[in-house]
Amino acid sequence: MVYLILLLGIGVSSSAAILIRISESAPFVIAAYRMIFTTALLLPYTLLKHRDETIDIIRTRTLPLLLSGGLLALHFASWISSLSHTSVASSAFLVTTNPIFVGIGAWLILREPPGSRLVVGTLVALAGTFWISYGDLVNGEHALYGDLLAVGGAIAMSGHLLAGRKLRRNVTLTPYVTVVYAISAVILVGFVLGSGLSLSGHDDRELAIFLALAAGPQLLGHTSFNYALGRLSPSLLALIMLVEPIFSSSLAFAILRESPSPDTMEGGAIILSGIAVALARQRQPAPEIP
Repeated sequence: MVYLILLLGIGVSSSAAILIRISESAPFVIAAYRMIFTTALLLPYTLLKHRDETIDIIRTRTLPLLLSGGLLALHFASWISSLSHTSVASSAFLVTTNPIFVGIGAWLILREPPGSRLVVGTLVALAGTFWISYGDLVNGEHALYGDLLAVGGAIAMSGHLLAGRKLRRNVTLTPYVTVVYAISAVILVGFVLGSGLSLSGHDDRELAIFLALAAGPQLLGHTSFNYALGRLSPSLLALIMLVEPIFSSSLAFAILRESPSPDTMEGGAIILSGIAVALARQRQPAPEIP
């Protein structure tokens, strides 16, 4: 069941890059409105059903929540900015290179050593990711800057997943995501104001894009990731999320006419192979007969 929910969430989340590309607003503004609208959609239900637990986790787990929300804000600020400098496919694949960072962090911080299949699958999937992004990395300063922003987004997302893993072990999903999304929204509003940008003056089309980002990729997509955190290791979750760039690239081709290169198609096949290896069940030895 968790894999089905996660796959549906990844499918919805993959539309984010397209919505961001058709928006005419600055990246920080898009990120801030995405989290503002998401928090506004969640808050009434959370206060109605989980008021006491929400207040309790804010009081007792303040620092971990601030860390998780802050890293999520950095993820969106970096990744959304990258889409102004590089292609959807390259940005999407580079921002999901987080398995390597999550794997290292889970091992060093959470003391969760990765299994052999997960290690092999991650290496294979990352090889596919780098195969796709190599063309952009040698395609000039403009694309390289976008690639670096996407990698920065990957590192921030990795930290968010690791922080969330520790919190989600003992905290209900809805209070957790509501508080984290609210923290992220406040930080992103600070980014907007600190950059001299404005949150006002957006037309109905832009507001509709912001709302679509909140209701789809964020509320359904990212919340499914946080749901899975309570049931899967961060390393395995980050690896499965590598499917998202394949969906994003397909949507970019269908809607924006941004054709994926042969490298993108080949790298996507390599990534799927890595995921298949990581998810394959270990064969259990037959029990000994006394």
